[in-house]
Amino acid sequence: MRYAALRPTSHARTHAHVGKMATRMAWNAALRAGQDLGFSSLRGFATTAAVCRRAAPFGPMPNDHVDTSQLEAVQRYKSFARYLRAAEAAKTKKCWWKTYRQYLKKEHASDDEVLVNIGLPGSLFSRRDQVKERSRVMRGNRHNPEMEKISRQLTFKIPLEQVKAEWERTSGPFQLRNMATHYGVYRDLFPGAFFIPRVMLRVTYGNEATGHVHYGNHITPAEALAAPRVTYDAEENSLWSLLLTSPDEHLQDKEGEYVHWLVGNIPGNAVQSGEELCHYMPPFPAKGTGFLRFVFILFKQDKAIDFEQHRRSSPCYSLKERTFKTLEFYRMHQDSMTPAGLAFFQSQWDESVTNTFHTLLNMKEPIFEFVRPPVYHPPQKVYPHRQPLRYLDRYRDGHVPTYGIY
Repeated sequence: MRYAALRPTSHARTHAHVGKMATRMAWNAALRAGQDLGFSSLRGFATTAAVCRRAAPFGPMPNDHVDTSQLEAVQRYKSFARYLRAAEAAKTKKCWWKTYRQYLKKEHASDDEVLVNIGLPGSLFSRRDQVKERSRVMRGNRHNPEMEKISRQLTFKIPLEQVKAEWERTSGPFQLRNMATHYGVYRDLFPGAFFIPRVMLRVTYGNEATGHVHYGNHITPAEALAAPRVTYDAEENSLWSLLLTSPDEHLQDKEGEYVHWLVGNIPGNAVQSGEELCHYMPPFPAKGTGFLRFVFILFKQDKAIDFEQHRRSSPCYSLKERTFKTLEFYRMHQDSMTPAGLAFFQSQWDESVTNTFHTLLNMKEPIFEFVRPPVYHPPQKVYPHRQPLRYLDRYRDGHVPTYGIY
């Protein structure tokens, strides 16, 4: 009887058997999950679980000292000024982790270099004088009954030319500097330096409005076949130099440029009366090279300069003779000239470029083509896991495969 009491009943044996089967099924499911994830044993599955486990930090995290269980007892800032002081103190405090700005600064370390301003000096008016002048104009407008009437009747109009002139005098040069930096003009033409275009350079091809050169707009080579009309504001008895170059167009030297136009010792704004050192050459962006930059640079001279060493034969259709470096040209005459104006456009191949290569340059037209590699198809699987029915279209004989989402 004592032995029979120790033996489990048939009902208890049934429950034990069911429990073993459930454990075995759970164990097999875990093994299958490990195999689906790329592991062939339970050891690999356990390793995955260990990898996913959260590791301890290298040091204390922010606000670790705050007792979150008693938030009512936490000291409040009570004012924005106190919070600002605390935030500034926390900002200067060293921490064991790297911030997003530190990672970004390490990735773009070249952007932190100090650039040299080689342009003309800025306005002599102080900020205080500008504020006084603005206040004076605003007071005059408030006491002007005629302006009050047209403003109330919504008939007040400001001449566009007046707005444009004010923009060119105040914030325009700085915005142009930002655009030239965005397009990499200073980086490729004046490495380590920049200048603020104080003199507004107005360049127009033809008579249509689409031929105006702004700051990165698109002008076709057909529109730029002839020399443009260039104007700018200049004092009497002043001398200038005008340069048109392309930092992207050189066919053999990736650091080289092609000079398209160079005029020196220009009296005032009469470009046609200047000394043409290299006659105008239309843009010839090669087919397949995309959009190329063409940059106009206006230099202000302190005196007349002897440019005889930069003179090209006229006409000059030799790409070797037109090879140019803006930085070397500026360094050679930096004591007598200063960059003052800037304008640039982008151009892409069209049919007129073929005629330029064949007729003017007397050479074969270079064509750059991108050879696309064949579409890669991974090895076919007998039982693709969670793939839609279009998966088999890749391997169907005599059918052009579709390149959509499989």
